Amino acid sequence: MASNLKNLSNHSGKNMKGLQDKKFAIVVSEWNEEVTESLYNGAYETLLENGIPKENIQKHYVPGSFELSLAAQWMAERNEVDAVICLGCVIQGETKHFDFICDAVAHGITNVSLKYNKPVIFGVLTPNTQQQALDRAGGKHGNKGDEAAFTALKMLGLAKGL
Repeated sequence: MASNLKNLSNHSGKNMKGLQDKKFAIVVSEWNEEVTESLYNGAYETLLENGIPKENIQKHYVPGSFELSLAAQWMAERNEVDAVICLGCVIQGETKHFDFICDAVAHGITNVSLKYNKPVIFGVLTPNTQQQALDRAGGKHGNKGDEAAFTALKMLGLAKGL
C-alpha cells in the first residue's frame, strides 16, 4: 500500500510484549537533517512509549544514507545491541545517483540483518520531493521513524516467540 494511503504511525501491538531489556542502536543520516531528525524523534518516542528505557537506546550519526549500511554492521556486531534502526532520506534528483544510493542502501541493510541474524530496519525515505519527505517524517502521512521502531519491536517480539 502506498504511504499516501496509510498513516505510517498506526500499528498494532502484536509481538511487542516483554521487550524492556532489549537494546537499540539508531543510526541517523545527517543528509536531509530536517527530515532525519524528525524520523529519529519518531523512532525514539515510539521506543520509549513501548517501555524501552532511555539508557537502552543509542544514537549514532553518519554523513549520508549510503553510510548507513556500514554503521549498521558496526552496531550489529556488538553483542549488546539487539536491533539496529537505520534512518535516512534520499530525495529524487535529476540524475541516476538516487537509484544507485537507494539500491545500495536497501541491499546493504538487508545483508547486515541476515549476516548478524538481528533486525536491521530500513527506515529510509525515498520520496520525489522535499514535501513528500516532510509528509512522511511527522507530517500528514505519519512518521516513518515510528514505523521503523515498531518494526524493530515486532521483529524482536517475533524472535522471542520462536
